[in-house]
Parts: sequence; C-alpha cells; structure tokens
Amino acid sequence: MRQRAISAALFVPILLVVLAIAGPVLAAFVILITALAAVEVFRLLRTAGYQTLAALGTALAVVIVLDAAFPDVLEGSGSLLVAVGVVLVAVAAFTKIEPRDGLNAWSATVFGAVYVSMLGFILRLGHAAPSVPDTAPLASLGAERGWIVLLIFAVWSYDTGAYLVGKQFGREKFLTHISPSKTYAGLIGGVLAATVVTAVMLWGLGQSPVHAVILGPLAALAAQAGDLAESLIKRAAGQKDSGTLIPGHGGILDRVDSFLFAAPIVTLYVVALIR
Repeated sequence: MRQRAISAALFVPILLVVLAIAGPVLAAFVILITALAAVEVFRLLRTAGYQTLAALGTALAVVIVLDAAFPDVLEGSGSLLVAVGVVLVAVAAFTKIEPRDGLNAWSATVFGAVYVSMLGFILRLGHAAPSVPDTAPLASLGAERGWIVLLIFAVWSYDTGAYLVGKQFGREKFLTHISPSKTYAGLIGGVLAATVVTAVMLWGLGQSPVHAVILGPLAALAAQAGDLAESLIKRAAGQKDSGTLIPGHGGILDRVDSFLFAAPIVTLYVVALIR
C-alpha cells in the first residue's frame, strides 16, 4: 500500500498537469503511454508463446495514435493506417521460414498494435466531442479537457465503486478463470458509481444528465471488459502484472487497460448521440 500511495502521489500530479495544458502535450503523453504499453503487451504475447515483430508493432501503434492527434489531415486515415500496417506486418512475416511462425507473428503483431493503439480514442474524443456552452458549470475546462475528464472520472469511479462495494458485499464471483477477484456486487456498485459520476460530469458540461442512464453503464462495462481483456493476456502469459514500471501498481498496461475499451465506446456514444 505504501508503494501504491507513493506511485499515485507521483503520477496523478503529472496527469493533472498534462490535462491542464492539453493540446500537443496531451498528445505526446498519450503517444508515450502507448509506446510503453506496446512494449509490455508484446512482451506478454511472447511469454504466452506468440511470435511477434515487436518493433514494427510498436511503431504501428504509435503512428495510429499520432494520427488520432491530427484527425483532420486525411479523412478515414485511421482505417487506412491499420490497413497499411496489416500489409507491412504481413511482408515482414514473410521472413519466417516456417509458415505457421509467419502467420503467428503476423496475427499477434497486428493484434498487439491495434489493441494498445485504442488509447488514441482519448485524443479523438477530445477533438470530436461537442463544444461546452459558456454557461455550463465546467465551461472553463473547454471541450477537449472536459470530455476527456468525463472519460477518466467514469473509469476511475467504476474502479473505485467496484473495489469498495466488492470488498464489503462481494460474495458471488464471475469469470474466475480470468480474474479471481471480480464479484457481481462489485460490478453493480461500480456501474452505479460510474453512472452517478457521469451524470454529474454531463451536467457540468452543459448536457442532459439523462444520457448517463446509458453512457454510465456503457463506460463502466467497457472499463470492466478492458480490465478482463488484459487479465486474459496476463493469464495466458502466466504473469501477475504487465510490468514493473510503476511500483505497487505493476506496468503501464495495468493502469490503462480499462481505457483501451472505454475510450472508443464513450467516443462513439458522445459523437453519435450528444449534440
């Protein structure tokens, strides 16, 4: 717990400064986190028995997120980059003498790159989300910071609610073959916490809190799915943590796994249904 407290005291202020500045600094921060997460996921995949082209996969992930920082350069560029990445990784996989090894490396590398590059949706949310009315309580945050803060708070509130309620009332567990500590009580507590926090944030951004009835559970369940997805990879690799970069917390991937799934889901809902 002491290590966790020290790590939080160091990294939370950094995150707050990055969010306060936003813009290119936020983009650079997300790109750095993506690169570090890519190193960890490719290490896990190798440990799990998959061959990877880690350098190429990491570069692909970084380029996809870099593109998310400049969404107006070319329409549909994200899909185009993924397609080009699939081609380039396939060509690199041709160097494997055994075709099964080549297919293994091709599929694992593309998976790892696309998986961690979903952090880019944090940046896409900031660019694509609707503007914040001047009369809104949180108008000073602006659209980019405001909607990203909503995403962060929704995920954090789910994690906090799930932990506290699960610890107090958790009895029945689910998906224990992936993660032995997840309980139905924790799931319900986390969803409720995320829904309440999302409602408050929507109100603060000048939007109807009614959206939280759907957006809150969607963000919460996506965050839980992201956590379980990373646990699946770690279980396959026989590892407890994705790395040791953050004392008491594991690796970078352990800290951002929920955002990998929550960011695209929240972005889709906000862009499609909130004006």
